[in-house]
Amino acid sequence: MPTANHNRAWFEGLQPGDQVELEHLVKVGLKSWTTLTRGQVVSTERRRHGLHFRRAGDDKVFSDLILLKRDDGELTTITVDEYTTLKRRSPAVPA
Repeated sequence: MPTANHNRAWFEGLQPGDQVELEHLVKVGLKSWTTLTRGQVVSTERRRHGLHFRRAGDDKVFSDLILLKRDDGELTTITVDEYTTLKRRSPAVPA
C-alpha cells in the first residue's frame, strides 16, 4: 500500500479529466469494508474543517477530496486518507 506521502504527491498531480481508480475504506458505525471507485476527476480540493470535538480553536484539520464523475454519470466525492490506494486508469476508448 502506498504511504501517505506518496498519496499526497499523487493527489497534487491530479488534473480534471484524469481517469482514476480508488480503493478505499468505508466505515459506518462499527462496520467497515473496502470498496473500489472508478471515474474521471472533476476537481480536487484540500478542505479545512472542524471535524474533531474539543480541539484548540487555532488547530487546523484538513481533508483531501476528489470529486469524481463515475462511468454512469453519477458524481461522487472521495476523501483521500491513509487507507486509500490511488491508481491511474487508461482513458476509455469510445465504441
